[in-house]
Amino acid sequence: MSVFATTPVDRMDRPYPRRWWALGVLCLSLLIIVMANTSLIVAAPDMTRDLGLSSRDLQWVIDAYTVPYAALMLVLGAIGDKYSRRGALLTGLVVFAAGSIAGSLVHSTSGVIIARAAMGLGAAVIMPATLSLLVATFPRNERAKAITAWSATSGLAIALGPLIAGWLLERHAWGSTFLINVPVALIAVVAALFVVPPSKAHDYGRLDLVGGALSIVTLGSLVYAIIEGPHFGWAGGPVAALVVFVLGLAAFIAWELRHPRPIFDLRKFRERVFSGSMLAVLLFFLGTFGAIYYLTQHLQFVLGYTALETGVRLLPLAGAVVVGSIITGRLTPKLGMRITVTTGMALGTIGILLMTRVSDGSGYADFLAPLLLLGVAIGVSVAPCTEAIMGSFPENELGAGGGVNDTAVELGGALGIAILGSILATSYESELTKAVGGKLPPEAMDVAKDSIGGALAAAERVGQVAGPQQAHALVQAADHAFAQAVAHTSLIGGIVLAVGTVLVGLILPNRAHTPAASAEESTADEPERTKESVG
Repeated sequence: MSVFATTPVDRMDRPYPRRWWALGVLCLSLLIIVMANTSLIVAAPDMTRDLGLSSRDLQWVIDAYTVPYAALMLVLGAIGDKYSRRGALLTGLVVFAAGSIAGSLVHSTSGVIIARAAMGLGAAVIMPATLSLLVATFPRNERAKAITAWSATSGLAIALGPLIAGWLLERHAWGSTFLINVPVALIAVVAALFVVPPSKAHDYGRLDLVGGALSIVTLGSLVYAIIEGPHFGWAGGPVAALVVFVLGLAAFIAWELRHPRPIFDLRKFRERVFSGSMLAVLLFFLGTFGAIYYLTQHLQFVLGYTALETGVRLLPLAGAVVVGSIITGRLTPKLGMRITVTTGMALGTIGILLMTRVSDGSGYADFLAPLLLLGVAIGVSVAPCTEAIMGSFPENELGAGGGVNDTAVELGGALGIAILGSILATSYESELTKAVGGKLPPEAMDVAKDSIGGALAAAERVGQVAGPQQAHALVQAADHAFAQAVAHTSLIGGIVLAVGTVLVGLILPNRAHTPAASAEESTADEPERTKESVG
């Protein structure tokens, strides 16, 4: 066998011997695109101080990554299917690394936003490529185990991103957090050439360019409205984006249902396993991402942990993800996916509802159980859903399948941060106004109401003018308001996830069985990947 991986798996007469090494490269690639968001959580305060970011600026520094990431995954996954899945992975890693380098060098708000958008573009290429290559490389009897490891990587990245970024911020400026990704991306590029086999769909035909364009417009406008509307008001741009979304969605549905080779066959939603899994992923990440978003803020701004200390305290989440992944790997084949998925979602619901007990005297111990439950929930729920979604797509549409799965993840996360973040902000502002309204200069009050971080900055300025007692009173009022907001938001988030758990339980069949899987099983006596060719 050549040192480089040059032979497609479908041309091998036995399982690819380096497939577990290939999985390591795919998980490494996934790791950095998730860490790119989670590391920014702890770097945000330093960036805000250094660049003088407003609340709107900071929101777009975070979400400039999300818009291209969510809008382009479906199209770029299909392009990978047609031309080269491994080529897509390598291209995405290079673009991602370039955006990371640019982000570490720029010193302006617009420069950081552009760099983050470039990273989002790279991530949109990488994410579906990792899933499609995984499914193409592993035989069916090993896919569940491989997808479980892939899913666990996302949970690990949620904790590792803040930990590594926090360690860097103890010694370096915020730009160093962008550079976390560069050596990992370069290692993944080189390793992919050695251990990831080439892959692409055979006889793919012409790309559905109109459907692809409509999907980009539809998803892009939806994500823009989700980001802008809750935080900055439902007027002008967000309303126009919603109109574009509605029109684009109608056009996309009409086009895809009539097209002989659609970029995404919407008839898959008739399959209970597919529609139930998609709903589970969307709602699960809505609840968990939103909860982790405000939980980390509480650790940093209210409990006063540094970036590194916050990262260390998120490690139980990573350990719990591993435990949950082991559990689902053993129990799902025996009990069926409906039981494991809904159990995981129920655990996540309990974890979020436990944060309704947060109050003025709450410490890290009050967040430990929610972290552990959310971690186990991620490990238990995500892998069976991902396997079911990917199993709904034939071998020559694996990239599109990965794009669909990952779009659901990203949309769920964006909705969670936007909706729960908006509820958090509204509740915080209301509680703070009750406590200190009319007692602060208007400018200081405006800053304090904007965010808990703004309140701490306002307290410093108040202390310089009115003395330390006034500053301390403002900090106490802000801490109280944020704790109340966390409790209120957790109640809403828990209810949403609880309702979603019931719906998913009603929709999902107990055993995942899809037409695509059935077609493969009926040809089990033939080589498993007769639809692949060199890419």
